[in-house]
Amino acid sequence: MGKGRFGTIIQIGDILVSEDVVTERFACDYAACRGACCIVGDSGAPMEERETESLERDYPAFSGYMTLEGRAAVDAKGFFDVDRDGDIVTPLMPPLAGGAQDQPCAFCHFGAAGECLCAIEMAGRTKPVSCSLYPIRVTRLTGGGLALNVHHWDICKPAFEKGEREDVRVYQFLKNPLTNAFGADFYAALEAAATHLRRG
Repeated sequence: MGKGRFGTIIQIGDILVSEDVVTERFACDYAACRGACCIVGDSGAPMEERETESLERDYPAFSGYMTLEGRAAVDAKGFFDVDRDGDIVTPLMPPLAGGAQDQPCAFCHFGAAGECLCAIEMAGRTKPVSCSLYPIRVTRLTGGGLALNVHHWDICKPAFEKGEREDVRVYQFLKNPLTNAFGADFYAALEAAATHLRRG
């Protein structure tokens, strides 16, 4: 671990983890947000190029859970889009009716009460890693390593508040996604670093 101008940095192999991943508290409050992270904004979820291939392969399994607008977006754009920063992202539907500028992810499923779910996940397939890891955002560094930081978004305020109430840290809430993405050894090392920081 090292101390820099951005606080303590935890290094595990070639992955740099910011201190807030192990110190901040977070627990999704779906009853409050109803899946707003898949709806709000004008850019899709970040993806790796290899993930677009799995989406295309699994499309027949989950497309039935998508909306007509979502399937039309995939027909028009394909299984990914490129945002204004040049990043590969999930394609978006047109803005919602009623004047809202928010554009839902093409892979959304809307329930009877308007709640948003992931069509990919509903079909038992693997959604993009960036969705599973949120609120952690992964940045690829110039030398080939990765940086993990906590992303703060107003719509997730209830989740940070719930995490405080239940005393759940970001890395604890994301134990399974972090393990799936980076391995059990990585998570064990992160857990040990978190314990060390709390004692310090």
